[in-house]
Amino acid sequence: MDLLSTIKNSNMEYFFPKGWDLRKIDGCCAHRPEEIFEKQEFWNDGFKPVMCENNTTFGMMMGHEIALTIKRAKDAGEKLALILPVGPMGMYEWAVYFLREWNVDCGHVYGFNMDEWSDETGTTLDKNNNGSFQHAMEQSFYGPLGELTVPENQRNFATRENLPAYGEKIAALKKEGAKLVTVFGIGRVFHIAFWEPHFAGEYDSIGDWKKQTHRLGAHLHPLTIEQNALHSFKSRTTQVPAFANTIGPGLFLQSDKIIGGCDGCYDRGMMWQGMSLWVALRYGPDMWVPASFMPTLPGKLFFIRELAGPLEAECN
Repeated sequence: MDLLSTIKNSNMEYFFPKGWDLRKIDGCCAHRPEEIFEKQEFWNDGFKPVMCENNTTFGMMMGHEIALTIKRAKDAGEKLALILPVGPMGMYEWAVYFLREWNVDCGHVYGFNMDEWSDETGTTLDKNNNGSFQHAMEQSFYGPLGELTVPENQRNFATRENLPAYGEKIAALKKEGAKLVTVFGIGRVFHIAFWEPHFAGEYDSIGDWKKQTHRLGAHLHPLTIEQNALHSFKSRTTQVPAFANTIGPGLFLQSDKIIGGCDGCYDRGMMWQGMSLWVALRYGPDMWVPASFMPTLPGKLFFIRELAGPLEAECN
């Protein structure tokens, strides 16, 4: 007896995005931990998962990858466009540490925050609000870099006015030889940024879906609301906005490189991101599962060992 056998006529029957194949999702999660590295036919030859022992090594390794990417662009005399998330967050402390140790000036970096809380019209939280993603980035990355930081006029945040210009700005940087690198986490409903799976129902083809560069006032899935209530709002669901501004596949699928991270483990063996990790790696490209496209791009997906499973029932 499980969800698959009991979902009919339950409150869950119409809860999940209609394009999800729940049996396929479950099958993605049924593998042994050591199988997580087995290359799938849809993976890019330059893509690989990277296991980290714990949260500390995860933050260090992912932060090192970000800092090294910035340093290599600097050494090559290239501009670098970075699409940046607010979460995982521990990586920023380490990225700052390495960049300051190496004395790497970030004048060549152009930052693009991938999303921001909003109302239905795309109006965002005030930048000084403790819950805003702009505030989080200023406090965790741009500020601590000090004199080495990214110039203010090269920091882009997902406001109603600026987000629609991301595509044009990134295209101009690419014409100047810049590489685009997307840093990301994977959501409970397999989103990238706040590009939710149910958006797929609005498009006639995957080609149309892939063209979408952004969305203002995106309607968030209830599981996304709860994920963020747990991680950013101290469990206070009533404080989480129901909408957000977000980049879309028309931007993150342009990436020359990706740096992904899954660190969703709690204590006592509990986790929220094991299924998200396995589905991203095994489902195969499908617009109802945005994270399934990330292995088709070159780069790394860092994850904490525990998330590899086995994903089996255990009372805690």
